[in-house]
Amino acid sequence: MWPFSAAELGSRLAATSVTLRRCLRLGVTMAKSKFEYVRDFEADDTCLPHCWVVVRLDGRNFHRFAEKHNFAKPNDSRALQLMTKCAQTVMEELEDIVIAYGQSDEYSFVFRRKSNWFKRRASKFMTLVASQFASSYVFYWRDYFEDQPLLYPPGFDGRVVLYPSNQTLKDYLSWRQADCHINNLYNTVFWALVQQSGLTPVQAQERLKGTLAGDKNEILFSQFHINYNDEPQMYRKGTVLVWQKVDEVRTQEVRLPVEMEGQRMTVTRTRTRPVPLHSDLIGDAFWKEHPDILSGEN
Repeated sequence: MWPFSAAELGSRLAATSVTLRRCLRLGVTMAKSKFEYVRDFEADDTCLPHCWVVVRLDGRNFHRFAEKHNFAKPNDSRALQLMTKCAQTVMEELEDIVIAYGQSDEYSFVFRRKSNWFKRRASKFMTLVASQFASSYVFYWRDYFEDQPLLYPPGFDGRVVLYPSNQTLKDYLSWRQADCHINNLYNTVFWALVQQSGLTPVQAQERLKGTLAGDKNEILFSQFHINYNDEPQMYRKGTVLVWQKVDEVRTQEVRLPVEMEGQRMTVTRTRTRPVPLHSDLIGDAFWKEHPDILSGEN
């Protein structure tokens, strides 16, 4: 039994409602202050609509970082695979990313053209990508460098660039892949001269001064019997991350009759995940194979 009548209960509820509304109004008033004018100093960094938003990260002082952590020269597959793992983590966390491209110590992330993520604020795009990537680098370090302790955390700087059309976006990614090829060809010859011919870094640099791509290929083949085209595609072309359906196989406990207890069964589940490819982005074949990336739905 209630200790008061229905009429009294209604009166108490009405009084509570009035008090609650009064408190809410007071709270709104208290949230404002004479200091709020400082918000006017925040710059409007909203990205233009209908443009591709690209966030590119670069390692800060990574030459020193690579030396301190004994990276293999000219390429360390562990370091490249770790970068890709971090990029996959970013894509899985920020699902508006439709494609990513990485090489050496950099990664570019392309957001959907129609994305309204965080109201298209450039600072949000850049800081969240950079922080997720950098924290993932530290978190997954031991998975790829089992025998090499992480001596200090790496740093990554970022920038946000807008591309107004599909063609300008394709040209941007082609530019980064061309940069990968140019740098890797140079580094492959440079370190061959240092490691196998005994030249000092200064001498190797002088030897390659003014040489063209054909000259470098000739040095590799004639002096070191290296056909550059046989080098791993991950080194020559970088890594492209695209969303693809992947079958994941899991083994789990199932509830079975007593006589069958302890048995497990295999379950296959299909998920969409960012998958690494080492494809040519400069030609048309890749874009014809993945038309959804540039489709109007993005």
